[in-house]
Amino acid sequence: MNNTKALLQTHNLTAFYGDFQALFGVDLTLHKGETVAIIGANGAGKTTLMRAITGIVPTPPDAITLHGEAIGALSAPDVLARGVAMVPEGRKLFSSLSVEENLLIGAHVRRGNEHWTLGAIYDLFPVLRERRYNSATALSGGQQQMVAIGRALMSNPEVLLCDEISLGLAPLVIRDIYAAVPKIKTAGASIIVVEQDIGQALRVADRVYCMMEGRVTLEGTPESLSREAIHDAYFGVSA
Repeated sequence: MNNTKALLQTHNLTAFYGDFQALFGVDLTLHKGETVAIIGANGAGKTTLMRAITGIVPTPPDAITLHGEAIGALSAPDVLARGVAMVPEGRKLFSSLSVEENLLIGAHVRRGNEHWTLGAIYDLFPVLRERRYNSATALSGGQQQMVAIGRALMSNPEVLLCDEISLGLAPLVIRDIYAAVPKIKTAGASIIVVEQDIGQALRVADRVYCMMEGRVTLEGTPESLSREAIHDAYFGVSA
């Protein structure tokens, strides 16, 4: 693919927590219409990368571009207003609010009158329509994840970042969650998915990046990456 047509890119991206360096020269590209998966063990830097892209973790101004424009120095609200939304690890729902109120928070920064409305979210996840007046944190783990995804979609993002959306969920629930991905892409969002589950990542992604200790150790299409190469990149085993 031609990098000049990239939707989102990181360029030699570094990130720090105080004096601790968490990311070391990460280069990543997301093209319009793609699903990119990022895999790696705990502590590999996957969540830090997501937090950097969304403006939560400070980065050099030119280290992240959207449509070729530098967004690395923007605040998290400004990045969201540009069309980059995240489904955070652990969901981070508001326990005092209903399902519908949590969803409506996602529409606070809204990019025009586009596809994702409450009705569209309820069509995507019908169980949420039935539970719309329930406390969001009273739902099952899978239903809470649906709320978190719906909340992010309510801003009508161009880029959707999903951080560990299958973590702790039963296989059947994970299948239902990931069944929404093609519909989300059809509606116009390109997706970056952080996954510890290598098999799930390979099933859903157009391209895969593997990270270890804050660095990209492997990149390619699922078809081009052998299990051995993924294993070595994931665990740092020399060939």
